[in-house]
Amino acid sequence: MFDDDQSTYRVVTNDEEQYSIWPAHRDIPAGWHDEGTSGTRQVCLDHIETVWTDMRPLSLRRRMADAA
Repeated sequence: MFDDDQSTYRVVTNDEEQYSIWPAHRDIPAGWHDEGTSGTRQVCLDHIETVWTDMRPLSLRRRMADAA
């Protein structure tokens, strides 16, 4: 399902600010939100690589900031 380079995908994020791709023709699963980027699988993966620079979940980043 996620290896079809001819399909259109969209970039989705969850409340922990983690990224993934999802087929554009399917409903987004609960807990995930459309990030606004869509295109081929590679376009979406390239976008994620550019914007997801800190892979730690948001809750962990907040705990670490509070501890500093």
